[in-house]
Amino acid sequence: MIKVAKFGGSSVADAGQFRKVRDIVRSDPERRFVVVSASGRRFPTDNKLTDLLLLVNAHIQYHVDCSSLLRDIEGRFVALAGELGLKYPISEKFEEFSALVASLSPEYIVSRGEWFTAQLMAEYLGKPFLDAADVIVFHHDGTIDMERTQTALRDAAQRLGGFVLPGFYGATVDGTIKLFERGGGDITGAILARCLDANLYENWTDVSGFLSADPRIVEGPRTIHRITFDEMRELSYMGASVLQEEAIFPVREVGIPIQIKNTNLPEKRGTIIRETAEDGVSEHLITGIAGRKDFTAIHVQRAHMSGEVGYIRRALGIFERYGVSVEHIPTGVDSFGVVVSASDVKDSVYSIVNDIQRDLKPDSINVVDKLALISVVGRNMSRRAGTSGRVFGALGEEGINIRMITQSSQEISIIMGVDNDDFERAINVIYDRFVENEMAILSEADRG
Repeated sequence: MIKVAKFGGSSVADAGQFRKVRDIVRSDPERRFVVVSASGRRFPTDNKLTDLLLLVNAHIQYHVDCSSLLRDIEGRFVALAGELGLKYPISEKFEEFSALVASLSPEYIVSRGEWFTAQLMAEYLGKPFLDAADVIVFHHDGTIDMERTQTALRDAAQRLGGFVLPGFYGATVDGTIKLFERGGGDITGAILARCLDANLYENWTDVSGFLSADPRIVEGPRTIHRITFDEMRELSYMGASVLQEEAIFPVREVGIPIQIKNTNLPEKRGTIIRETAEDGVSEHLITGIAGRKDFTAIHVQRAHMSGEVGYIRRALGIFERYGVSVEHIPTGVDSFGVVVSASDVKDSVYSIVNDIQRDLKPDSINVVDKLALISVVGRNMSRRAGTSGRVFGALGEEGINIRMITQSSQEISIIMGVDNDDFERAINVIYDRFVENEMAILSEADRG
């Protein structure tokens, strides 16, 4: 088996975290390929090295002296190497970088956080260092040349047997450094796993997996141990995420599962993400609950609208004209609603309404703001008759008015609109009734 293990910034923040990474890697010989981010925060008020390097670049752009900032960054690397007893000439290499920093590209400067961190980790693990600039190949438009990248990574794996690879960056064929978006180390790990046909992509971070609800809203929510890619996509869309969405697609396309694990609590099961659920495994009714506040819904009604071809399409064209992304479109026989993020229409909502009135001539148009959306996600809900009704009933018993209802075409999520003021209470009601007391609900459904 091949496992690709990616460690985030919190997992490599200091010498103590380096030791945890070493113990994790050594505990499983299948973890031959390691991807690391730049060192993250050591304590809550600390700075991530990537943020400090971004600040270095800003100093250079505005012709402000950054020598003290560079010394601070060097000091962190030197202290880390010293505490771990490493021989890598970090001071010498960093001083070479500092001497040239004013002439380097912003992307090159920022990439050095990963580069230096991976150099130290490679020595500490006793593995070869592989520069991402030599194997992660970008097109000049910023997209990945997957064919060249796969060839380079497979050749390196065969030649080296295992290695430590810095995340977040790569290079074009002419050697120009290119960065992924923030959190790009996750993408690097996924690309590596795909190119090596790995059996598992492990993403080590500071949480023990995906939670079934936001811990800022629900106290001590259950960890989701198994989840499908579709379920995770639904929850991530509503803001529940511990993994960059761009890191999902490279491995999902070839059927490689992802496991989210906690570097600080490696004995915890974490969350395994697969294309489909495992056969023969007992599953929860509801996988997770997530939501966001501050949406606006524009409701349009017109008699006999259902017989008028292209009516909704023309309405959506108006939103497109204003550059507004549409979140949901709940429909009725002679009505429909368009749900958008309130921030997207804060300067244009009245213009949009006027255009709808002028171009579509509806019988009525109504704007509802301060709307929150809650998504209840579970691949097993469609197998249990009456799940939707029980969810709606539970909210009704608590006096929470549902302003909008829609369901995914795959029947793995129910999305409800409630007032912003009811948002946290609604999530707690659903969690308490359908997650905390799940066994009682399942027994009731079976009797029904």
